[in-house]
Amino acid sequence: MNVSIQNLSFSYGEKQVLNNIELYIKSCETVGIVGVSGGGKSTLLKLISGLYNVQHGGIAIGKAQTSPERRKNVAMVMQSAMLFPASIRDNISCGHNMDDTIIYHACEMAQLSEWIYALPDGVDTFVGERGGQVSGGQAQRIAIARAIAKNAPVVLLDEPTSALDGDTSIAVMNALASLTKGKTVIHVSHQIEMLAKYDRILRLEGGRLYVS
Repeated sequence: MNVSIQNLSFSYGEKQVLNNIELYIKSCETVGIVGVSGGGKSTLLKLISGLYNVQHGGIAIGKAQTSPERRKNVAMVMQSAMLFPASIRDNISCGHNMDDTIIYHACEMAQLSEWIYALPDGVDTFVGERGGQVSGGQAQRIAIARAIAKNAPVVLLDEPTSALDGDTSIAVMNALASLTKGKTVIHVSHQIEMLAKYDRILRLEGGRLYVS
């Protein structure tokens, strides 16, 4: 599904972080966006996903233009996985009725199955408050499994491996490869080497997008 951004500007109070962003991404195209920390990369993803409301300009995912409509078409994985104080199952399904085959497939694709099968309660294991009973890598892969199960046409990635150690990062990258296959992908990072295989790499600087 394509993503169209037109004349997008956004400010926090009097501080403008995005200035007349224009971007068109074709269906199934992969785009990386680099830039310094605090430069507006995460803000851009939150606007695309519908977590933030557009102040000026427009965003469309396919024909979906409003924030609620866009949210249906987007799966997002952020730097720090946000888990509910619930079971692995409920964190993947977000509490909705979801067939077990979808949940177990998502776990397999996110490289969680071996760990989950070793747990006494399997996918019904409680993750703790804010995911406190699972490791950072496990929490991130649960978030990826949630995104896989949603099966949205557009995937947004916000520094999904930057807080992980090397071995864990490799496992998460493998899970991300399963998540992004055949999808439209926007991946923001401050590490350009993470985006080497993407179709396009852009640079966000001074609130504007440039070809990197």
